Amino acid sequence: MSQYVLRRFLIAIPSLLGISVVLFVVLALAPGDPFSELATNPNVPPEVQAALRAKFGLDDPIYLRYLHWLNAMLHGDWGFSFVSRMDVDQLILQRLPATLYVIGSAQILALLIAIPVGVYAATKPYSLFDQVANTLAFVGFSLPTFFTGILFILVFSITLDWLPFVYTTNIKGTGILWVLEMIRQAIMPVAVLGLFQAASMTRFVRSAMLDVIRLDYVTTARAKGLGQAKVIVKHVMRNAMIPVVTLIALQMPAVFGGAIVTEQIFRIPGIGSLLISSILSNDTPVVMAVTFVFACLVVLFNLIADVLYGWLDPRISLR
Repeated sequence: MSQYVLRRFLIAIPSLLGISVVLFVVLALAPGDPFSELATNPNVPPEVQAALRAKFGLDDPIYLRYLHWLNAMLHGDWGFSFVSRMDVDQLILQRLPATLYVIGSAQILALLIAIPVGVYAATKPYSLFDQVANTLAFVGFSLPTFFTGILFILVFSITLDWLPFVYTTNIKGTGILWVLEMIRQAIMPVAVLGLFQAASMTRFVRSAMLDVIRLDYVTTARAKGLGQAKVIVKHVMRNAMIPVVTLIALQMPAVFGGAIVTEQIFRIPGIGSLLISSILSNDTPVVMAVTFVFACLVVLFNLIADVLYGWLDPRISLR
């Protein structure tokens, strides 16, 4: 297993390098300048502007700028934010916990809904429960997150006044009161992302279970006298989860994309809202760093999926 993980990790390194090259070139060729505000500021002399551009290498060729950026990244220097006036790594570390908290909670919620609903629907195909689950799943992944987010705000915040619609990190209170308030303000954004992911996962879990449940070895297990619950849990679910793990790994870009929209709706101070504000202000170092962090997280989840393949099917780890 350790050799399998090492091999997958080595494969991820050139992937990240390729992603960084594409991101850097696209941002370098995009219109806009991080020093555009300085160019229109009469209080900044032209020689100071030229010195700043030379210091940050903005007039160098693209390949030199990329090599300087890569060398700085490898040494832990992610750049400097021209808008926030602080190091990019500190800026991202301030915002990353909120994003991971919302995305992680949403994924857990999606799995807690999709796996039991999909498994039970597969064991009772074309029943009333299966038809209701399929209908709700179709409705769930047909509605975009910005629509369901606004709908949740109208219902639970404005009409019923049950939940706050603005996420804040400055919560008054300590101990259990602080924890309860954190959970309370995260309910709506987590539910928006989690229900959207659960809708598509439910369909895939049901489909994967139906493919496996009809195989001969499942019939043999039942013929030996094993109970329905033991057959489903021990013999069917483990094999059916392999395509589901693939789906979860491939959906991570969509999850982060949905998180960006959700953070804007609920004013969550995460890296998604940081990315939007940095794009609007032409803060190129922050845009590059945030998009690269998103890419690293996607590659990391795909690496975790590869490791789970080896656990679900031990034959994979020996190849």
